[in-house]
Amino acid sequence: MSTYRLLMAGCSALVLLAHSQAAFADETTTTPSDTVDEVVVKARDKAGLIEKQPNNTVFGIDKPLLETPRSASFVSDVTLQRYGIETIDGLTAVSPGTYTASFYGVPGALNIRGTLAENYFRGFKRIENRGTYSTPIGAADQIQIVRGPPTPIYGSGKVGGMLNFIPKSGRNEGGYLTEPTGEVTLTYGSYNKKNATAQLGLPANFGAITGGVYLYGEVEDSHSYYKGIYPRRQTLEASSDFDLGNGWTTAFGGMYYHSDGDVQTPGWNRLTQNLIDNQTYITGRDTTLKDTDGNGRLTPNEIGFYPYSSAMYLAYYGFPDSNALHTLDVGVGTTKLNPRNVYISGADFSKTNTNTFYFDLAKELSPDSALKLQLFYDDQENKRFVSYGYPAWFDSKVWEARATYNFAYDAGIITSKSFVGASYRSFEGRRRESYNSGLIALDRRDISFGATPTDIIDSPFSTETGAGVQGLLWENDNKSTWKQAGVFAMTDIMVGEKLNLMLGGRYDDYDVKSHDTGYLSYQIAGQQKASKGKFTYSASATYKAPAGIMPYITYAKASALEMSQAGDIAPGLVADASDAWLSNSDLAEAGLKFQWLKGTLVGSIAGYRQNRTQLTGITGTPTGTRAKGVELEVRWLASENFSFTFSGNTQHTTVKGPDNSFQYIPAYTASVPGQQAYGGTYVVWAFSSLPGRAGDYDYTLIPKSVVSLYGAYTSDEHEWGKAGGTFGVTHVTKTAGTVQNAVTYPAYWVASGSVYYEFGPYTATLNVDNLFDKLYFTPDADSYANLGALPSKGREWRLTLSRKF
Repeated sequence: MSTYRLLMAGCSALVLLAHSQAAFADETTTTPSDTVDEVVVKARDKAGLIEKQPNNTVFGIDKPLLETPRSASFVSDVTLQRYGIETIDGLTAVSPGTYTASFYGVPGALNIRGTLAENYFRGFKRIENRGTYSTPIGAADQIQIVRGPPTPIYGSGKVGGMLNFIPKSGRNEGGYLTEPTGEVTLTYGSYNKKNATAQLGLPANFGAITGGVYLYGEVEDSHSYYKGIYPRRQTLEASSDFDLGNGWTTAFGGMYYHSDGDVQTPGWNRLTQNLIDNQTYITGRDTTLKDTDGNGRLTPNEIGFYPYSSAMYLAYYGFPDSNALHTLDVGVGTTKLNPRNVYISGADFSKTNTNTFYFDLAKELSPDSALKLQLFYDDQENKRFVSYGYPAWFDSKVWEARATYNFAYDAGIITSKSFVGASYRSFEGRRRESYNSGLIALDRRDISFGATPTDIIDSPFSTETGAGVQGLLWENDNKSTWKQAGVFAMTDIMVGEKLNLMLGGRYDDYDVKSHDTGYLSYQIAGQQKASKGKFTYSASATYKAPAGIMPYITYAKASALEMSQAGDIAPGLVADASDAWLSNSDLAEAGLKFQWLKGTLVGSIAGYRQNRTQLTGITGTPTGTRAKGVELEVRWLASENFSFTFSGNTQHTTVKGPDNSFQYIPAYTASVPGQQAYGGTYVVWAFSSLPGRAGDYDYTLIPKSVVSLYGAYTSDEHEWGKAGGTFGVTHVTKTAGTVQNAVTYPAYWVASGSVYYEFGPYTATLNVDNLFDKLYFTPDADSYANLGALPSKGREWRLTLSRKF
């Protein structure tokens, strides 16, 4: 079935059901429609699917999502629970265009419309998290996904999209908390999953001051479907919201996150089509190199070089046939590989700490105007080691101050809501990485046999010396600072009751400095400085047509800093005469939003075309991409008991050539049989030098289409309590590596479901992921996209017991 038919079939099914429901509603409803709409929607929305409250995430001005001229999806904490979404990868079920290639098995950032999106916290951009740690969505009151550039108030950003994390707070829809509320949960599941959460909300009133505070804590200490990976995470979140009287309000809080278990893995190596289709793995080990000192790893003197010269490199740059360092000489054969066995060793680790704080102070100057000051701080430290030879140490912090003046204007037929403001953002970070002078050899390990001392490469975290041994030094050690001062404005103009225009822009002045003092840096020597001013803008129009239909168009030009994994900027980009450290992007989008059946059936369809860059390869080369696609999202509260969601897209992303990034390539691309190649690795200095890659090429790591259909049931209240469940399926079309004639990963269907039983304050929920134990594959992202793929997790279950009070 084609992508178009899948999209249309899902939409048609929901619409036909909706028409039947509409006929029934017309025959039975006698109450005035404006009153019934409010009652029906609130009573039916037991899965938290429909966002009715005005929100300022997309444009910075309060506006209902269904009247916002941009493609976006909001996911409440209730929806996350009902749909069993535990990581951002699961958001594909409720938000179109969000399929994410595996960033070494760690779900840190979404891929939206073919490229990585940025993470925000209450409208402030966080430090980069591509695969450093698992984004803790359990602490969220709501996850907001915006496809397109951020609003001018949020700062500069690329047009691909953003994920905005809204923490739990001491407010509710009616204002502040009026009585204590809380919940504790205990979860146990397959593969010894253990998780506990506790949350407490309290009203906090001090004379004329009214408000609320909210606390959330989460602890996880689990094993994993993948053998050798043990997630251990702790999250603590606190928020406070107060009305100080005389028009003054304030909000402040923060979140602490610690993780010891987000170990990266490329999944399976030694990729062949036979491995993907039949799980037939080529076995064998190379014993040419020896761990002569018995310390459990290969140190520089054992590999044949120190310091970093006269190296017997394991990497081939010119594709000779092979040699002893590449050839497998023990245990050569084949075996069936268990999906639970992935690339991991006892030496691998990843330790992360983040701290996030915010403070708001606002003054209502009149019913139509207000002044707000906001402060934000975020830091991140991560130490990691992946035993094929990639150690890293990130240590970054950023703070931002923002002042905004909101005001309104009413001239009868024309009304407007607007804001103007200024912001200042300062970043300081240090990124230390090593690629072990070409010694990374992803295929060297026989993962059916397990890790051995001769496929674990030494790292700078090792301090052992003596007997000709000295631990490796940091090859890249980039200290980077940058500052961004900007002014911004946005206006929301309503002409009559039908036409809506939204115009916004900002001007930023950037000042960047970077200096890489690594022992074997591939960056330009010395401190590099650059500064530049940049103007960006967006324009949108919406028309409220009859029958609950709202067509819209939008266009935006944006700019963003080209940041590495630690949020820093590479010196080579800073020194580039074309200002490669500051990228341009643009978006053209047209769509249609609709709300029918008294607001119980809502959705949107959008088509887009965007141009933006992304960093590729080990050297972080900015590479242009061009993407276009269509997205459809439908949410329907069919009755008091049933609700449905449909999320689907079709897209095509092209990498603009020439792609001159440094890339690792598979042995079959070098025309060398695996048994003669897997002991080492093959690389190209420029990806464009490969056959068929001199110009533009398809970005095949992202599927052409992803379609999800979910249904939820909630029973009425009974003396025995109530029960419910959710069931859904997601279809993903095929993906492939990016080299010519790459290994292809077949299309697949995957199903998930949950059931729950609620009695008084107690609830028991059973979630089952990958219900039919389907094996499928997600290609790796980044430099090793053609060398590794992550097999899917098999069937997993978890039982959660909770008590509210």
